[in-house]
Amino acid sequence: MSGIDWRGLLQAGLHDLRLEPAVFWRLTPVELRLMLGREQMVPPLTRARLAELAAAFPDTRKGLGDGGYRNDAGATGGAGSAAGVIRVDGGGV
Repeated sequence: MSGIDWRGLLQAGLHDLRLEPAVFWRLTPVELRLMLGREQMVPPLTRARLAELAAAFPDTRKGLGDGGYRNDAGATGGAGSAAGVIRVDGGGV
């Protein structure tokens, strides 16, 4: 058995929207959703809501405890180079 609510869809299309059966069966799911006003149920993301989400889930930088040594400046050495890295125990390289 499918998870589609055919009875509810038929009720909405044939009774609520008063569509002819042939018209109902030619509709795409997107068209039916638009006709039923379902596209308006999810409001678009606003700047205020984005700021709310950013405050609730801030981006954080990973520190030494999250991944080992970091060279955020990227100024010295290439990939795999230990130049400019300070060891956790306080010693130099």
